[in-house]
Amino acid sequence: MWQTTLLTFLAGILAGNSIPHFVKGITRERYPTVFGASAVVNLLVGWAGAVLAVLLFQAAGVNAHATAAAVAGGLGVLVIGLFHAGPGAFGRRP
Repeated sequence: MWQTTLLTFLAGILAGNSIPHFVKGITRERYPTVFGASAVVNLLVGWAGAVLAVLLFQAAGVNAHATAAAVAGGLGVLVIGLFHAGPGAFGRRP
């Protein structure tokens, strides 16, 4: 059960993190990533994060522990959402 919980938590983080990057990419806005801040880079980072999240969800075996997986995945999305809403990857700007 701990593997399912950990993998779905990480999948939730990846899924939640992919959303702002993908959105910034398709709206052609700059947004910082470790690979640069261009729109194309953000689109690719967002897409890759979503794909990895799906792969982690599949590897987690969520059917065996559906409730734990749902809670852990939701908490992962919440954690990365709070991170983006708060300090973000590069800290707050004045």
